[in-house]
Amino acid sequence: MKYLELLLTAAIWGFAFVAQRKGSESLDPFLFNGLRFSLGALSILLLRWIWKQKEQTGRPEESVRLYAGRSFLNRFRPHLALGLLLFVAASLQQVGIIWTSAGSAGFITGLYVVFVPVIGLLRGQSLDRRMAIAVVVAVAGLYLINSGASLDATLGNALVLASAVFWALHVQMIDKLTRHHPSLDLALAQFSVCALLSLLSGFFYHLFLESGYLVSFDLLWNIQRALLPILYGGLMSVGIAYTLQIHAQKKVLPHQASLILCLEGAFAMLGGYLLLQERVSPTALVGALLLLTAMLISVLKRSVPAIRSF
Repeated sequence: MKYLELLLTAAIWGFAFVAQRKGSESLDPFLFNGLRFSLGALSILLLRWIWKQKEQTGRPEESVRLYAGRSFLNRFRPHLALGLLLFVAASLQQVGIIWTSAGSAGFITGLYVVFVPVIGLLRGQSLDRRMAIAVVVAVAGLYLINSGASLDATLGNALVLASAVFWALHVQMIDKLTRHHPSLDLALAQFSVCALLSLLSGFFYHLFLESGYLVSFDLLWNIQRALLPILYGGLMSVGIAYTLQIHAQKKVLPHQASLILCLEGAFAMLGGYLLLQERVSPTALVGALLLLTAMLISVLKRSVPAIRSF
């Protein structure tokens, strides 16, 4: 079940690339992220309210007690750090794509599958030979699925590479916090922090570049045009997928989780083919097969338990 949750997360994130591409045609990266993470936070807030209603009706199941437990405000500092990592990673990726190709951005972002075990070694986690082979296979698959994207040293590529490091830190931070905090509390906290920082960044972005945009009908029109991408990005990619990631990582080691999550590249290719009529080359299909192989290598044998200390 834990692997299925991560696989579903990768699928939702993969198709979210289509939504993000369409949304970016109408809104700047900060406003788009701010709106979708706000929607994701509201969906989690509603879910927590439903859990508490069930608890008050006299059915205090163990899962209800866990999720409806202590408010994240009681320990806001680690939640703030998690939300800050999410904001920085998402923002660097979105801004970096402006100055680089989608193929390069897709490959470089997927390199978090390498950074996660590297950071894990610094935390005292183990990485056996089988998992190391899986990482190498995954990187090869990511490269092929993007058809050998150009990796010239540009500002855009540097920003996307930095985002990959922050995505890896985000995976490792989730691994640390899920042992001490309820999943829904973590989800609500990081979405709220990321949404607030994104909306503030969008406000200052337009304040200095387009001072009248935020109070014009153009903004409302552009939000209406991007409504479907915002709904998918907020409810599916943020509200469901990120929460599934947090819940699944309670039972899966970080480097193992990253290998499954990097399958989002294969699902992004599938989404582009089905929804945007993008061409899929035989090389990309081989890359997708390698990603699937890496995932199978990672899950068919249980890794040596990690020493969990951050």
